[in-house]
Amino acid sequence: MTSRPPRASSAAGGRSAAVRTAVALGLVLFAQAMLALSLVSAQQLLVPRNMPFGVVGPPSPVVAAVASRTGLALTAYPDTSAVTGAAEQGELYGAYVSGGSSDTLIVVPAKSFFGQTEVEPAFLAAAHDLGRPVTVQTIAPLAATDPVGAVTSLLLLPLLIGGYLAAVLVYKAAHGTAAAPWRAVILAGYALVGAVLTDLIAGLGIGAYSSSHFWPLLPCFWLVTSAVALAAAALQAMVGRMGTLLVAVLFIVIGGPPAGGLGTYLLPVYWRNIGVLLPPQSAVTLINHVLYFGGSDISTPLVVLFLYAFAGTAVIAWYGRIRPARAAAREAHGAAPAAPAAAPPDRRRGLIPILVALGVCAVMQCLFATNYMSASHAPKATDLPFGTVGTSPVLAAAEQAISLKVTPYPDEAAAKTAMDQARIFGALVSTGTSNTLIVVPSMSDLAPLDLAVRFEAAAKATGQTLTVQQYAPTPLAPKDPFGLVQGLMLVPLLIGGYMSSTLLMAATGRAAGRWRAAQLAGFALVSGLLIDVIVCYWLQGFPSGKFWITWPICALIVAVVAFVAAILQKLLGPVGTLVTVVVIVLFGNPSSGGASGVPYLPAFWRDIGPWLPPRNGYLLLHRTIYFDGHGTGQALTTLLVYLGVAAAVLIVLDLRRPEAAVPVDATEAASMAVPIGATP
Repeated sequence: MTSRPPRASSAAGGRSAAVRTAVALGLVLFAQAMLALSLVSAQQLLVPRNMPFGVVGPPSPVVAAVASRTGLALTAYPDTSAVTGAAEQGELYGAYVSGGSSDTLIVVPAKSFFGQTEVEPAFLAAAHDLGRPVTVQTIAPLAATDPVGAVTSLLLLPLLIGGYLAAVLVYKAAHGTAAAPWRAVILAGYALVGAVLTDLIAGLGIGAYSSSHFWPLLPCFWLVTSAVALAAAALQAMVGRMGTLLVAVLFIVIGGPPAGGLGTYLLPVYWRNIGVLLPPQSAVTLINHVLYFGGSDISTPLVVLFLYAFAGTAVIAWYGRIRPARAAAREAHGAAPAAPAAAPPDRRRGLIPILVALGVCAVMQCLFATNYMSASHAPKATDLPFGTVGTSPVLAAAEQAISLKVTPYPDEAAAKTAMDQARIFGALVSTGTSNTLIVVPSMSDLAPLDLAVRFEAAAKATGQTLTVQQYAPTPLAPKDPFGLVQGLMLVPLLIGGYMSSTLLMAATGRAAGRWRAAQLAGFALVSGLLIDVIVCYWLQGFPSGKFWITWPICALIVAVVAFVAAILQKLLGPVGTLVTVVVIVLFGNPSSGGASGVPYLPAFWRDIGPWLPPRNGYLLLHRTIYFDGHGTGQALTTLLVYLGVAAAVLIVLDLRRPEAAVPVDATEAASMAVPIGATP
């Protein structure tokens, strides 16, 4: 009879552990689904939608032809001076001036580089068809250090993550006290430090923008980080531990994708309207207009960000000082017997954990600023694989402007076979009297435009004729015209991998266990299926014929990251999660190459990418979907080696390295894991 209670207790404990495990993994699946849905739906189809565009002069058939198939919101201006002034203040994405012997197309690259690439060719083609001569005038050109307008989005990453992590880590360091009389001061103080560090790294260090912008941008950075940090602390004060998750969902999972770094009016309308209410979009507008438009038209983003900062400060003050003071006053009037005075807390001892937490946050913010900015702010091709058929002076002239790794082919069919196998990004076919540049849009979102611009200039310089032709072995999906989806869906796969291991550690109190490898593998299968269903069928991000082959690839990526995280957590405890984030997200993700392609990465990032899971995961996804699996052997082998070695090491460590319970709660683990890598 004495043996039954222990068995019952053991069974109850087993059921409780199973419930905690199921809840933890369910939370990860929910976070992955939300992130995949938000990222892909917001950014997979970036085309003009009610884009502000100015017109001057009598009604033009050119404008009518373009407006009929492009989402432009036309506004008439009385003269060229008025429309130019509006463009210089960042109010317009472009303008068309008609009348007289020729027309003028005004483009504003700093407002949106990708918006320009949509609008300019459409107007030039329509003007050519209608026989209207047109000249192009550029207002607010992008800097040479920011050729595709990526700097604004890249600046948002460290500012957003820094503010969020500051609130989360200070909350944990203060043992769950979200509001205190000094909390707002500490967070605002850290925001200033983080702003200075980001400004120094991105501007003076990396040179992503000129040093003359250091001081104008500094208060902007301070305001953005303060708004996020103070609002996050306020939500923590109101709803406790779940406030950190709420902030992650509002500011990063939902707020990040519609930030509009590539152009607010390229976003779906509902995402643009959601973004208006949250700090990231206001932050992007503020930084962009200070950087390129002299600080004009920034009243709305300033109001939004100050409202978040002031509201956060007010809530912190209420919960940290005003409400406790009122409670103390009520107790004093109640004539209750005075309790013995407690010993005053040692503020110096309480301050040390907070300073350590902010130090960790500063390091993470610096890494985000350094890694993502250095990898992506100025993409420039190096040894871009390229084919040639025949000889032409155009190729030699183009190579003066773009670095190519040229391979000759006997005929056009052979060159297209190389494109089918993802070995070259394009080819020049010369017959002696004509030249045809063939580009492959499914290989890169940037290379086709880059090649076309360089070769058209070369053809003009050499007096040759040139025709540009697109070729895609598997056409891009209608809702993925720029080949962005694989890079976007990679983010929730990576985050789901280390979140699953982290939350299992939190739920069970141990970094590994007898069934940990099996649990992670099972989760990877379910997770991969979930992301596959959302992106393929719900969002139509890639052809449905690739659904079944994409599922095991998604599961493999999740499993590799989860197993690596489990090993690091086994060896290092909760710090292993932080190390995983640094390796996978802060070094792996920037080195993946993404939609632009590996040749557009700087040398350091090109060299480390093959050794890390994100590059191999992206190539495996992308080339399986759009190139029938060609060129995936190395990527697949690398991921399988990671998986096999990690599984073996995890099992050996669990058998030979007994461990004590790890005191980590699920909220802390999730708050650390959810936002990192959710790049806007």
